[in-house]
Amino acid sequence: MSDDSYRYCPNCATPLQMLAADEDGGPKERLRCPACRWTHWNNPTPVLAAIVELPEHDGRVLLARNAAWTHRMFALITGFMEAGESPKDGIAREVAEETSLTVDAANLVGVYEFTRMNQVIIAYHVLARGDIMLSPELAEYKLFRPEDIKCWRAGTGYAVADWLTSRGITPQWVDLPLRPVVRNDQ
Repeated sequence: MSDDSYRYCPNCATPLQMLAADEDGGPKERLRCPACRWTHWNNPTPVLAAIVELPEHDGRVLLARNAAWTHRMFALITGFMEAGESPKDGIAREVAEETSLTVDAANLVGVYEFTRMNQVIIAYHVLARGDIMLSPELAEYKLFRPEDIKCWRAGTGYAVADWLTSRGITPQWVDLPLRPVVRNDQ
C-alpha cells in the first residue's frame, strides 16, 4: 500500500521520489528524498481493538457505528495506540474515550494483519462497566449476544471469530463488499 500523505521530505522539503536503494536483502524501492536520502518506511500502524463485554447487560457485547460511515455496520471499538502507552493501557483509554465505560479487565485475543489499511490490529476482550455515552466519533451502538455477532473476513472479524471460538461458539461469517478507501484529499 502506498502512502500518499508524504510528498515532501520532512528534513529538507525536497519532493520525494520512488527510488531504489540497497537495504537488507537487496535493492528496495521506497519513497526517498533525492537530496538528503531520507526514507519513508511506511511501516504498518498499530491499531487497538476491543471486544467490549458488559457483565451488567447479561454479557452482551457492545458494537458501535462510526459517525463517518454511511452504511449501518457495527464494529469493535478501535483506535490508534499512542506513544508511551502499552497496548493494554491504550485499549482501556480508547474504550473510556469512545464509550465512557470503565475497563475492569483486558485480555489479549490476538494480533491480526489488516494489510488493506496498512495496519496491525492488537485485539483485546475487555470486561467493562458503567453508563454508555458515545464520543462524537460514534453515531450509535447496539448490544449483541455473542452468538448473534457476525464476523467479516478481515482484521477485527478474525479477532471476533477467535474470541467466539474460545467460548465454544461457532462464528457466523458475513461477506462484506470491499469498498475503496476514499480520502478527503482526492
